[in-house]
Amino acid sequence: MSSIQARTETARESVKTAKAQAVDMKFEIVVIPVSDVDRAKDFYARLGWRLDADFAGEGWRVIQFTPPGSPASVIFGKNVTAAKPGSAQGLYLVVSDIDTARKELIARGIDVSEAFHGAGDVHTGTDVPYLFGNRRVGGADPARASYSSFASFSDPDGNGWLFQEITTRLPGRVEGDTSFGSSAELAAALRRAAAAHGEHEKRNGGKHDENWPDWYAEYIVREQKGEKLPE
Repeated sequence: MSSIQARTETARESVKTAKAQAVDMKFEIVVIPVSDVDRAKDFYARLGWRLDADFAGEGWRVIQFTPPGSPASVIFGKNVTAAKPGSAQGLYLVVSDIDTARKELIARGIDVSEAFHGAGDVHTGTDVPYLFGNRRVGGADPARASYSSFASFSDPDGNGWLFQEITTRLPGRVEGDTSFGSSAELAAALRRAAAAHGEHEKRNGGKHDENWPDWYAEYIVREQKGEKLPE
């Protein structure tokens, strides 16, 4: 094989690899291990999650729930996993407002921890591990920085869930058009844009901005993309 033929063959293989990598791989299901299927079903229903399926046959059962606004779902049941009940830990639910998320579940009778945040550069301690290590400091992040405030709860088997407050995505974390998983997320984004726009008008002598819809739109799109926000 000549060097030109070799390079051509290499190029063809690279194209094949690129095409293979272009196939979407959408993460949609987390299987959680439970000991009592009906008890687990009652718990996840109380969370306000949507029941998508409850199928059963001889020796098996599959139940699927989807959290509000989530593209991914959870499945549990009988003979759907060999994992030990309660062994699923570090299951994250992204929310736009940690306080509202906590209050909603507490109102539904769910035991939710107080909000907490990390201890800066200190990551070792005796607390239950999470994204920032083994150190949990009480209260939401003082600066309410995106990605920095958490709260936790568990299902009856001890499978561990955490809320994580994200209001602005890091660059490169959002693809395609601006979108929201629920009306509550959109409303929260509009409130943040309204507050920022109020400060914008103050800096401009308090004059009413007739182009406020354009300003809101730019703010929300930039926030989701993790870009510098308009002033």
